[in-house]
Amino acid sequence: MTENKYQDDLTAIRSMMERSSRFISLSGMSGIAAGVIALLGAVFTFYLFHQQGSDYLSAERDVYSPEFLNQLIITAIVILGISLGAGIYFTMRKSRRMGLKVWTNTTKYLLINLCVPLGAGGLFCLALIHHGLFALLAPATLVFYGLALINASKYTYTEIYYLGLIELLLGIIACFWLGYGLIFWTVGFGLLHIIYGFLMYRKYP
Repeated sequence: MTENKYQDDLTAIRSMMERSSRFISLSGMSGIAAGVIALLGAVFTFYLFHQQGSDYLSAERDVYSPEFLNQLIITAIVILGISLGAGIYFTMRKSRRMGLKVWTNTTKYLLINLCVPLGAGGLFCLALIHHGLFALLAPATLVFYGLALINASKYTYTEIYYLGLIELLLGIIACFWLGYGLIFWTVGFGLLHIIYGFLMYRKYP
């Protein structure tokens, strides 16, 4: 009986340490939602290229009209905004269900470690746009996103680290297949997020 009590105490202590040192309110539904939104955004982007009369997959055209670039930028902002909104909603819902605070020191460290690589990646992508190197945009977003996940993974679930590695590898491969950047982007931000979200939802409902 005493041994069982010690085991229960150790389990409770481990649970308390995990709650205090790791952000465990991250919901698998956030990943699924982000993946679905990315897939819809990718389909719309393919449609925009078709309307433009550009064969993006050939990576032969490096000059696009300002109107077309504005359409792409607005599409990217909308995808990002909806994805962030869905992530915040599902995270807060899980936090309330688990009786956890959303904003803690762990949350702050997680966001800092996530946003530094993402911020650097955003500035790098602006430089690519400035120099007309559009074919490198998709690989760059995957690489910096992967680095951001790896950097932030120490403050949340370990699975985030492996997702970051896969995103990073996908981005590096995309650098050698520039004509297929949008397809790699669709796989990385769409399919991988859905698969990751589903696995996370089953493991951490």
